[in-house]
Amino acid sequence: MTLLAWIMLFSLLGGVLSVLAASVVLALPEAFRVRAMPHFVSFAVGALLGAAFLGLLPHALAGPGVNDFHTITLAVLLGLLGFFVLEKMVLWRHCHADHCEAHTPGHDHGDAHNGRAAGTLILIGDGIHNFVDGVLIAAAFLTDLHLGIVTSLAVAAHEIPQEVGDFAVLLHSGFSRAKAFLYNILASMTTVIGALLGYFSLSSIEAVLPYVLAVAAASFIYIAVADLIPGLHKRLQPAATVQQATLITAGVVVIYAVHSTLH
Repeated sequence: MTLLAWIMLFSLLGGVLSVLAASVVLALPEAFRVRAMPHFVSFAVGALLGAAFLGLLPHALAGPGVNDFHTITLAVLLGLLGFFVLEKMVLWRHCHADHCEAHTPGHDHGDAHNGRAAGTLILIGDGIHNFVDGVLIAAAFLTDLHLGIVTSLAVAAHEIPQEVGDFAVLLHSGFSRAKAFLYNILASMTTVIGALLGYFSLSSIEAVLPYVLAVAAASFIYIAVADLIPGLHKRLQPAATVQQATLITAGVVVIYAVHSTLH
């Protein structure tokens, strides 16, 4: 299979297939979904951090033309600051629950106009985020086939709980189930567009790849630390903490095992 075919396959995994999986999860009984979602999120934290620190950053630091590690760490820092600004613009926030304050600042879901505006913001933000994911998946595959697979798995791990939350907020915003599904599929297709653009633009400028990987690592770290972990802190019971730590560790171990096995 050609490299472009691998990129297309796994960008679909991180985009469209995540939406399909999220729609299945959303169809489950609400009580089960509410109990299961924190477990999905905990695992996603581990997968994202594992991919960032065990896959992306080592490859970025060992990339062609990298003579000063400070330039890579600077790219990570600038990436973190950039995602902070995007989140302030309400274009990068993840929803993992039926109510997402970040997309409804000062608004009530009962107001149809405000609800539609919140739903539109989610779709715009999701499209931008998925596009960036596609570029990062392409960059990872262009660096190393195995790194591309690990990166795509980490993307899929955090996309599923995000899409479940986005679905729920769109439904609360007044979208029908069919429209919420259709618009989420369309937003997820930007992953493929980003992957195609990344493949054709980055394949000819190999020296840029380490810095794209550094930004990818920054994206994963930011989502895990600034977005997912704070939600886990809402459950303070010792048993919940043990479950979260176990699943975070499981996410890291899975990424490590996949990366080690493929190599």
